[in-house]
This record gives sequence, structure tokens and C-alpha cells, in this order.
Amino acid sequence: MYAPTRFREERAEILAQAIETIVFANLVTPAVDGLVVSHVPMVFKPADDRRPAVLESHVARPNPHWRALTGAGQSVAIFQGPQAYISPAWYPSKREHGKVVPTWTYIAVHAHGPLSTFDGEGDLSRHLKELTALKERGRAEPWQVEDAPAHFIEGLERAIVGLRMTVDRLEGAWKLNQHKSEADRVGTMAGLDASSDPRDRLVAEAMRQADGERAS
Repeated sequence: MYAPTRFREERAEILAQAIETIVFANLVTPAVDGLVVSHVPMVFKPADDRRPAVLESHVARPNPHWRALTGAGQSVAIFQGPQAYISPAWYPSKREHGKVVPTWTYIAVHAHGPLSTFDGEGDLSRHLKELTALKERGRAEPWQVEDAPAHFIEGLERAIVGLRMTVDRLEGAWKLNQHKSEADRVGTMAGLDASSDPRDRLVAEAMRQADGERAS
């Protein structure tokens, strides 16, 4: 990932938190005849005394991704966080000297590592329960895998293959106009806050959080 020093994020806890918030990833694996790409939710499991950090997901059996792992090198899971177009019209410096252009702000995390498969009934069942619990957390009446008939779930489990990435490296970019003046950043956040697009407002909140961290 290209990320100038001012935009680079290397704190493991921040990268893990972003993955757990975003969940959905573009999973890219080199194969004999090119790259294989799947768009999948992934559960992040931090390293502990027994194993390194891993990401777990699953794909449908007809998906060729899991068959491409034989002899494959490192895969990468790309987690795209909030992103937004930034208009130079929001910068006070535009009125001062006009030497401004549009840009894009974003948060992104890349996880690198080898992929392997798992399809044991117990492992798949555990994975599906963990993924469901992650996304149902906080709901007034969270849905659980056990709410569906057991034979129905068993049939679905036979139709999928688990994917597990051993995470060798995490890298992140938080490109949030850190290189701009305070006045231009304030103008940017005001412009994003006024947007009708909720994704723009998420970027404004991320900018405020980043500014708060720099000030503390």
C-alpha cells in the first residue's frame, strides 16, 4: 500500500478496530491464470498464546477462489472504510490564493497472509455463529443461527467452504487532509457535515477523531 508517512497507520489496535468495524473485504489471491477476487465478510481474531492473528470467512462451493489456493502465494484482504471527495470550494485558502485542487479522503486497511481452507462441520458452525454474533450485536432481538431449523443450516454449511488467512502483516492509510492547514480542515469538515451523503459525514467524524488524537 502506498501511504506517505503522515497518512500511514501502524498501530495494531487501531487497524484491528477498523477491520472489526468494516467487516466486508475484497479478498485477492494470485492464481495460475491471474488474480481471483471475492467480496466477503471476514471475522478478525487477534493473536493469542496459541496462534497468530487470523481472518476467517467463507465462500460458496462453486466459487473458484478456494480451489485456487494450491501453490498460491500471499493473499491480501482489502478493507475500505469511509471515503469522500473533497471540494476545494470548502477551503478558506481558495479565497486567499486559489492554489487548491480537489482530493479524496479515505480510510483503508490491508491484511496480508497465506490462505487455507476449512470445511469441518464444527469449524464452519463456529465461524457462522461468530460472524452472525458480530453483526447482530446491539440489536434488541439479535438473530442467532439456532433460530433456523438445524437441518436447514446443515444443508447450507455443506454448500460453503471456510477460508482462513494467517495474518502476517497489517497496514493502513488514514488520508484525512492531515497535510492541510487547520482552517482548511475545519472548512472540509463543515462541508462534509452539510452533505446529504451519510458516508461524507462519516469522513468528517473520522477527521475530528484524528484531530483529537493529534491534539492529545
